[in-house]
Amino acid sequence: MQHYSILDLCQVAEGSTPAIALTNSAKLAQHAEAQGYHRFWLAEHHNMIGIASAATSVVIGHVGAATKTIRIGSGGIMLPNHAPLVIAEQFGTLAQLFPGRVDLGLGRAPGTDQVTAHALRRNFGGDDTFPQDVVDLMTYFGDDAAQLRVQAVPAAGTHVPVWILGSSLYGAQLAAYLGLPYAFASHFAPDHLAQAVQVYRDGFRPSAVLDKPYFMMAMGLYAAETDAEAEFLASSQKQSFARLRTGMPGLLQPPRHDIESLYPASILTGAAHALSVSAVGGRAALREQIGGYIDRYAPDEIMVAGAIWDFDARVRSLEIGAEVLREFV
Repeated sequence: MQHYSILDLCQVAEGSTPAIALTNSAKLAQHAEAQGYHRFWLAEHHNMIGIASAATSVVIGHVGAATKTIRIGSGGIMLPNHAPLVIAEQFGTLAQLFPGRVDLGLGRAPGTDQVTAHALRRNFGGDDTFPQDVVDLMTYFGDDAAQLRVQAVPAAGTHVPVWILGSSLYGAQLAAYLGLPYAFASHFAPDHLAQAVQVYRDGFRPSAVLDKPYFMMAMGLYAAETDAEAEFLASSQKQSFARLRTGMPGLLQPPRHDIESLYPASILTGAAHALSVSAVGGRAALREQIGGYIDRYAPDEIMVAGAIWDFDARVRSLEIGAEVLREFV
Protein backbone atom coordinates (compact mmCIF):
# COMPACT_ATOMS: atom_id res chain seq x y z
CA MET A 1 0.00 0.00 0.00
CA GLN A 2 1.28 3.45 -0.91
CA HIS A 3 -1.04 5.92 0.83
CA TYR A 4 -3.94 6.32 3.25
CA SER A 5 -6.56 9.04 2.85
CA ILE A 6 -9.88 10.41 4.16
CA LEU A 7 -13.36 10.76 2.71
CA ASP A 8 -15.50 13.38 4.45
CA LEU A 9 -19.21 14.04 4.00
CA CYS A 10 -19.22 17.23 6.08
CA GLN A 11 -21.92 15.72 8.25
CA VAL A 12 -24.16 17.92 10.37
CA ALA A 13 -24.54 16.45 13.85
CA GLU A 14 -27.68 16.62 15.97
CA GLY A 15 -27.38 19.80 18.06
CA SER A 16 -25.01 21.40 15.58
CA THR A 17 -25.31 23.53 12.41
CA PRO A 18 -24.05 23.43 8.80
CA ALA A 19 -21.67 26.28 9.62
CA ILE A 20 -20.08 24.23 12.39
CA ALA A 21 -19.91 21.17 10.12
CA LEU A 22 -18.06 23.18 7.47
CA THR A 23 -15.66 24.58 10.06
CA ASN A 24 -15.06 21.06 11.41
CA SER A 25 -14.27 19.71 7.94
CA ALA A 26 -11.49 22.26 7.58
CA LYS A 27 -10.19 21.45 11.07
CA LEU A 28 -10.35 17.74 10.33
CA ALA A 29 -8.32 18.26 7.16
CA GLN A 30 -5.67 20.09 9.17
CA HIS A 31 -5.45 17.17 11.61
CA ALA A 32 -5.34 14.74 8.69
CA GLU A 33 -2.47 16.65 7.11
CA ALA A 34 -0.52 16.47 10.37
CA GLN A 35 -1.15 12.72 10.63
CA GLY A 36 0.18 11.89 7.18
CA TYR A 37 -3.09 11.33 5.34
CA HIS A 38 -2.49 11.76 1.61
CA ARG A 39 -5.87 13.06 0.40
CA PHE A 40 -8.94 14.70 1.87
CA TRP A 41 -11.93 14.18 -0.39
CA LEU A 42 -15.49 15.46 -0.06
CA ALA A 43 -18.66 13.92 -1.47
CA GLU A 44 -21.59 15.43 -3.35
CA HIS A 45 -25.04 14.70 -1.95
CA HIS A 46 -28.24 16.70 -2.37
CA ASN A 47 -31.46 17.19 -0.40
CA MET A 48 -29.93 15.68 2.75
CA ILE A 49 -29.99 17.99 5.76
CA GLY A 50 -27.27 15.96 7.47
CA ILE A 51 -24.67 16.56 4.74
CA ALA A 52 -23.30 20.06 4.11
CA SER A 53 -21.08 19.35 1.09
CA ALA A 54 -23.67 19.65 -1.71
CA ALA A 55 -21.70 22.57 -3.22
CA THR A 56 -18.68 20.28 -3.29
CA SER A 57 -16.20 22.43 -5.18
CA VAL A 58 -16.89 25.33 -2.81
CA VAL A 59 -16.19 23.16 0.23
CA ILE A 60 -13.03 21.79 -1.40
CA GLY A 61 -11.81 25.38 -1.77
CA HIS A 62 -12.65 26.02 1.89
CA VAL A 63 -10.61 22.97 2.95
CA GLY A 64 -7.78 23.83 0.58
CA ALA A 65 -7.42 27.30 2.07
CA ALA A 66 -7.12 25.79 5.55
CA THR A 67 -4.35 23.31 4.60
CA LYS A 68 -0.96 23.40 2.92
CA THR A 69 0.13 20.04 1.52
CA ILE A 70 -2.62 17.42 1.68
CA ARG A 71 -4.30 16.63 -1.64
CA ILE A 72 -7.91 17.82 -1.84
CA GLY A 73 -10.69 16.72 -4.11
CA SER A 74 -14.02 15.06 -4.71
CA GLY A 75 -15.13 11.61 -3.76
CA GLY A 76 -16.98 12.34 -5.81
CA ILE A 77 -18.64 14.78 -8.13
CA MET A 78 -21.81 13.14 -9.48
CA LEU A 79 -21.25 14.00 -13.12
CA PRO A 80 -24.81 13.34 -14.39
CA ASN A 81 -25.85 16.40 -12.35
CA HIS A 82 -23.50 18.76 -14.19
CA ALA A 83 -22.29 19.90 -17.56
CA PRO A 84 -18.63 18.81 -17.98
CA LEU A 85 -17.72 22.39 -18.91
CA VAL A 86 -18.91 23.71 -15.55
CA ILE A 87 -17.01 21.06 -13.57
CA ALA A 88 -13.89 21.73 -15.63
CA GLU A 89 -14.18 25.45 -14.85
CA GLN A 90 -14.63 24.76 -11.15
CA PHE A 91 -11.78 22.28 -10.81
CA GLY A 92 -9.55 24.24 -13.15
CA THR A 93 -10.03 27.18 -10.78
CA LEU A 94 -9.25 24.98 -7.77
CA ALA A 95 -6.10 23.76 -9.55
CA GLN A 96 -4.99 27.36 -10.08
CA LEU A 97 -5.60 28.17 -6.42
CA PHE A 98 -3.99 24.98 -5.08
CA PRO A 99 -1.55 23.80 -7.77
CA GLY A 100 -0.55 20.16 -7.65
CA ARG A 101 -3.07 19.30 -4.93
CA VAL A 102 -6.45 18.82 -6.62
CA ASP A 103 -8.12 15.51 -7.59
CA LEU A 104 -11.41 15.05 -9.44
CA GLY A 105 -13.22 11.85 -8.51
CA LEU A 106 -16.29 11.22 -10.67
CA GLY A 107 -19.39 9.17 -9.97
CA ARG A 108 -22.16 8.09 -12.31
CA ALA A 109 -25.05 8.13 -9.83
CA PRO A 110 -27.03 11.33 -9.14
CA GLY A 111 -26.28 11.16 -5.42
CA THR A 112 -29.86 11.94 -4.52
CA ASP A 113 -33.49 10.96 -5.10
CA GLN A 114 -35.22 11.24 -8.48
CA VAL A 115 -37.27 14.31 -7.54
CA THR A 116 -34.11 16.18 -6.54
CA ALA A 117 -32.29 14.92 -9.63
CA HIS A 118 -35.07 16.48 -11.70
CA ALA A 119 -34.70 19.74 -9.78
CA LEU A 120 -31.00 19.80 -10.66
CA ARG A 121 -32.10 20.10 -14.32
CA ARG A 122 -29.03 18.51 -15.82
CA ASN A 123 -30.27 15.67 -18.02
CA PHE A 124 -33.81 14.48 -18.61
CA GLY A 125 -32.92 12.02 -21.35
CA GLY A 126 -32.40 8.31 -20.92
CA ASP A 127 -29.02 8.14 -22.68
CA ASP A 128 -25.95 7.33 -20.62
CA THR A 129 -23.44 10.05 -21.53
CA PHE A 130 -21.11 9.42 -18.59
CA PRO A 131 -18.18 7.90 -20.57
CA GLN A 132 -18.18 10.74 -23.11
CA ASP A 133 -18.60 13.33 -20.36
CA VAL A 134 -15.49 11.94 -18.63
CA VAL A 135 -13.51 12.18 -21.87
CA ASP A 136 -14.75 15.72 -22.47
CA LEU A 137 -13.68 16.74 -18.97
CA MET A 138 -10.19 15.37 -19.48
CA THR A 139 -9.93 17.25 -22.77
CA TYR A 140 -10.67 20.55 -21.03
CA PHE A 141 -7.72 19.95 -18.67
CA GLY A 142 -5.22 19.10 -21.44
CA ASP A 143 -2.45 21.15 -23.01
CA ASP A 144 -4.38 21.49 -26.27
CA ALA A 145 -7.51 22.79 -24.54
CA ALA A 146 -6.49 26.37 -25.26
CA GLN A 147 -7.19 25.64 -28.95
CA LEU A 148 -10.78 24.54 -28.34
CA ARG A 149 -13.60 26.74 -29.58
CA VAL A 150 -15.22 26.46 -26.16
CA GLN A 151 -12.67 26.58 -23.34
CA ALA A 152 -13.12 25.81 -19.66
CA VAL A 153 -11.25 28.81 -18.30
CA PRO A 154 -8.89 28.46 -16.43
CA ALA A 155 -8.63 24.66 -16.79
CA ALA A 156 -6.34 24.34 -19.84
CA GLY A 157 -2.99 22.77 -18.98
CA THR A 158 -3.86 22.02 -15.36
CA HIS A 159 -4.03 18.24 -15.95
CA VAL A 160 -6.28 17.72 -12.94
CA PRO A 161 -6.12 13.97 -12.17
CA VAL A 162 -9.44 12.30 -12.95
CA TRP A 163 -10.59 9.25 -11.00
CA ILE A 164 -13.50 6.92 -11.67
CA LEU A 165 -15.51 6.06 -8.56
CA GLY A 166 -17.92 3.18 -8.40
CA SER A 167 -19.86 0.62 -6.41
CA SER A 168 -20.49 -1.81 -9.28
CA LEU A 169 -18.65 -3.32 -12.23
CA TYR A 170 -19.52 -0.45 -14.56
CA GLY A 171 -17.00 1.98 -13.08
CA ALA A 172 -14.33 -0.72 -12.93
CA GLN A 173 -14.76 -1.44 -16.64
CA LEU A 174 -14.71 2.24 -17.60
CA ALA A 175 -11.66 3.05 -15.46
CA ALA A 176 -9.81 0.08 -16.96
CA TYR A 177 -10.77 1.05 -20.52
CA LEU A 178 -9.69 4.69 -20.08
CA GLY A 179 -6.56 3.82 -18.08
CA LEU A 180 -7.62 5.88 -15.06
CA PRO A 181 -7.24 5.32 -11.31
CA TYR A 182 -10.24 3.62 -9.72
CA ALA A 183 -11.82 3.94 -6.28
CA PHE A 184 -14.43 1.48 -5.03
CA ALA A 185 -17.09 2.58 -2.53
CA SER A 186 -16.81 -0.50 -0.32
CA HIS A 187 -17.41 1.64 2.77
CA PHE A 188 -21.14 1.46 2.00
CA ALA A 189 -21.50 -0.98 -0.94
CA PRO A 190 -19.30 -4.03 -0.33
CA ASP A 191 -21.05 -6.63 -2.46
CA HIS A 192 -19.05 -6.34 -5.69
CA LEU A 193 -15.70 -5.34 -4.23
CA ALA A 194 -13.68 -8.45 -5.12
CA GLN A 195 -15.15 -8.75 -8.60
CA ALA A 196 -14.71 -5.05 -9.38
CA VAL A 197 -11.05 -5.13 -8.37
CA GLN A 198 -10.45 -8.13 -10.62
CA VAL A 199 -12.30 -6.60 -13.56
CA TYR A 200 -10.34 -3.37 -13.21
CA ARG A 201 -6.94 -5.02 -12.99
CA ASP A 202 -7.59 -7.60 -15.71
CA GLY A 203 -8.96 -5.08 -18.19
CA PHE A 204 -6.63 -2.16 -17.52
CA ARG A 205 -5.17 -0.45 -20.57
CA PRO A 206 -2.14 1.81 -20.01
CA SER A 207 -2.84 5.44 -20.83
CA ALA A 208 -1.09 8.78 -20.99
CA VAL A 209 -1.87 9.33 -17.32
CA LEU A 210 -1.30 5.87 -15.84
CA ASP A 211 0.88 2.99 -16.97
CA LYS A 212 -0.53 0.40 -14.56
CA PRO A 213 -3.68 0.00 -12.45
CA TYR A 214 -4.06 2.11 -9.34
CA PHE A 215 -6.80 0.91 -7.01
CA MET A 216 -8.17 2.75 -4.00
CA MET A 217 -10.35 0.88 -1.53
CA ALA A 218 -12.75 2.83 0.70
CA MET A 219 -13.55 1.48 4.14
CA GLY A 220 -15.13 2.57 7.38
CA LEU A 221 -12.88 3.51 10.30
CA TYR A 222 -14.06 3.79 13.90
CA ALA A 223 -11.10 3.77 16.25
CA ALA A 224 -10.77 4.37 19.98
CA GLU A 225 -8.64 3.29 22.92
CA THR A 226 -10.85 0.22 23.45
CA ASP A 227 -12.89 -2.03 21.17
CA ALA A 228 -16.03 -1.30 23.17
CA GLU A 229 -15.65 2.46 22.83
CA ALA A 230 -15.08 2.16 19.09
CA GLU A 231 -18.21 0.02 18.68
CA PHE A 232 -20.15 2.63 20.64
CA LEU A 233 -18.89 5.46 18.42
CA ALA A 234 -19.80 3.49 15.29
CA SER A 235 -23.44 3.35 16.39
CA SER A 236 -23.96 6.87 15.01
CA GLN A 237 -23.11 5.67 11.50
CA LYS A 238 -25.30 2.59 11.93
CA GLN A 239 -28.18 4.86 12.89
CA SER A 240 -27.59 6.98 9.78
CA PHE A 241 -27.85 3.95 7.52
CA ALA A 242 -30.89 2.64 9.38
CA ARG A 243 -32.64 6.00 9.08
CA LEU A 244 -31.78 6.19 5.37
CA ARG A 245 -33.23 2.72 4.79
CA THR A 246 -36.45 3.66 6.55
CA GLY A 247 -36.83 6.84 4.50
CA MET A 248 -35.99 9.17 7.37
CA PRO A 249 -32.49 10.55 6.78
CA GLY A 250 -31.55 13.43 9.01
CA LEU A 251 -28.87 14.84 11.24
CA LEU A 252 -26.10 12.63 12.58
CA GLN A 253 -27.33 11.15 15.85
CA PRO A 254 -25.36 10.73 19.10
CA PRO A 255 -24.05 7.20 19.73
CA ARG A 256 -26.26 4.81 21.67
CA HIS A 257 -25.97 1.40 23.24
CA ASP A 258 -29.58 0.50 22.51
CA ILE A 259 -30.09 1.04 18.77
CA GLU A 260 -31.57 -2.47 18.56
CA SER A 261 -34.61 -1.04 20.32
CA LEU A 262 -35.02 1.76 17.76
CA TYR A 263 -35.13 -0.09 14.43
CA PRO A 264 -36.42 -3.42 13.10
CA ALA A 265 -33.89 -6.24 13.05
CA SER A 266 -34.08 -6.46 9.24
CA ILE A 267 -33.11 -2.79 8.90
CA LEU A 268 -30.17 -3.14 11.27
CA THR A 269 -29.02 -6.28 9.47
CA GLY A 270 -29.02 -4.39 6.19
CA ALA A 271 -27.14 -1.48 7.73
CA ALA A 272 -24.55 -3.83 9.25
CA HIS A 273 -24.01 -5.44 5.86
CA ALA A 274 -23.58 -2.10 4.12
CA LEU A 275 -20.95 -1.12 6.71
CA SER A 276 -19.25 -4.52 6.82
CA VAL A 277 -16.05 -3.34 5.13
CA SER A 278 -14.88 -1.40 8.17
CA ALA A 279 -12.19 -1.43 10.81
CA VAL A 280 -13.71 -0.98 14.27
CA GLY A 281 -11.83 -1.16 17.55
CA GLY A 282 -8.62 -0.37 19.34
CA ARG A 283 -5.17 -0.61 17.79
CA ALA A 284 -4.87 -4.39 17.88
CA ALA A 285 -8.28 -4.92 16.32
CA LEU A 286 -7.58 -2.30 13.65
CA ARG A 287 -4.25 -3.90 12.83
CA GLU A 288 -5.87 -7.27 12.29
CA GLN A 289 -8.82 -5.98 10.28
CA ILE A 290 -6.90 -3.57 8.06
CA GLY A 291 -4.18 -6.13 7.50
CA GLY A 292 -6.81 -8.63 6.40
CA TYR A 293 -8.24 -6.24 3.81
CA ILE A 294 -4.78 -5.45 2.47
CA ASP A 295 -3.90 -9.13 2.19
CA ARG A 296 -7.14 -9.90 0.36
CA TYR A 297 -7.48 -6.94 -2.02
CA ALA A 298 -3.95 -5.45 -2.22
CA PRO A 299 -5.13 -1.84 -2.55
CA ASP A 300 -2.65 0.79 -3.65
CA GLU A 301 -4.41 3.17 -1.29
CA ILE A 302 -7.02 3.00 1.46
CA MET A 303 -9.50 5.81 1.96
CA VAL A 304 -11.25 5.81 5.31
CA ALA A 305 -14.71 7.18 6.05
CA GLY A 306 -16.88 7.12 9.11
CA ALA A 307 -19.38 9.38 10.81
CA ILE A 308 -18.62 9.97 14.49
CA TRP A 309 -20.96 12.35 16.31
CA ASP A 310 -18.43 13.93 18.70
CA PHE A 311 -15.83 15.91 16.76
CA ASP A 312 -13.01 15.34 19.24
CA ALA A 313 -13.71 11.60 19.18
CA ARG A 314 -13.56 11.65 15.39
CA VAL A 315 -10.22 13.44 15.42
CA ARG A 316 -8.91 10.87 17.89
CA SER A 317 -10.25 8.04 15.72
CA LEU A 318 -8.32 9.35 12.74
CA GLU A 319 -5.17 9.75 14.84
CA ILE A 320 -5.33 6.16 16.06
CA GLY A 321 -6.18 5.01 12.56
CA ALA A 322 -3.14 6.81 11.17
CA GLU A 323 -0.90 5.11 13.73
CA VAL A 324 -2.03 1.72 12.44
CA LEU A 325 -2.22 2.62 8.74
CA ARG A 326 1.37 3.90 8.77
CA GLU A 327 2.50 0.37 9.60
CA PHE A 328 1.26 -0.82 6.20
CA VAL A 329 2.79 1.91 4.03
